[in-house]
Amino acid sequence: MNKHSGNPPQDVDSEEKKQGGEIELDEENLPSQAMATHELIRHEGEKELERDVWALLWSAIAAGLSMSASLLAKGIFHAELGHFSGSLLIESIGYTFGFVIVIMAHQQLFTENTITPVLSVMQKPTINNLLLLLRLWVVVLLGNLIGTAIAAWTFGYMPIFDPAITQAFHDIGMKVMENSPIQMFAKAIVSGWIVATMVWMLPSAGNAKFFVILFMTWLIAVADTTHIVVGTIEILYLVFTGALPWQEFIWPFAVPTLLGNICGGTFIFALLSHAQIRMDRQKDDSVSVKHQAKR
Repeated sequence: MNKHSGNPPQDVDSEEKKQGGEIELDEENLPSQAMATHELIRHEGEKELERDVWALLWSAIAAGLSMSASLLAKGIFHAELGHFSGSLLIESIGYTFGFVIVIMAHQQLFTENTITPVLSVMQKPTINNLLLLLRLWVVVLLGNLIGTAIAAWTFGYMPIFDPAITQAFHDIGMKVMENSPIQMFAKAIVSGWIVATMVWMLPSAGNAKFFVILFMTWLIAVADTTHIVVGTIEILYLVFTGALPWQEFIWPFAVPTLLGNICGGTFIFALLSHAQIRMDRQKDDSVSVKHQAKR
């Protein structure tokens, strides 16, 4: 968890680079709590932008593998619970497992990166930062897809699960494919927004971090939204077991879902979050100017 102390905010960059430690902010001297949260996430994003490509890739592959826990748990619940009123509410708890593992283990998940480094780029929108963001997105998305593909192939071909669970995996994937491309896109906007909201909440969650992840990702499942990483495991399972041609993974699933997640996390949540901080900063600068003028 991030710590807060009385160090001046202008010293954060230099101290962080020297020590490689946790970010410290003087929240009392910031104009709002929202700005304190913004600064914590932004500095975390700066560290992610500067990470080695191979470190990012391996972390992203690990995240893709870990996210298979969502399909695994949801499939087991689906098979064991059957269908009754309210079963979806319990089954959806399984969806949260992968997110809990990935976030608590600090692995690289693409939809987290639609806000964390983006705030840093919005603060300093240089060509170099934009290229670093693009590099981060490409590497993390590629790693997530590799990890999910390995997991989906393993679920489909290794003799691990009984027929009831494999049928549950099949049913879960086919349920996703009932959506049209526009539905994939619209639902992905919602899931991208929810993940970005969760990322914004985590710095101030304290000991409740686990429950924030649990409830926010449970909401993604209950709302029947689409998510590029979890959905990839579900759809590639169908592809590898021969239930679906690979072209249908690309369209209608992957492209609309990816764009929707980016829109929900970046172009809506991150932009709005950054906009309020800019207004806070401008107001703070105006107050400082007036104070100096009086002196």
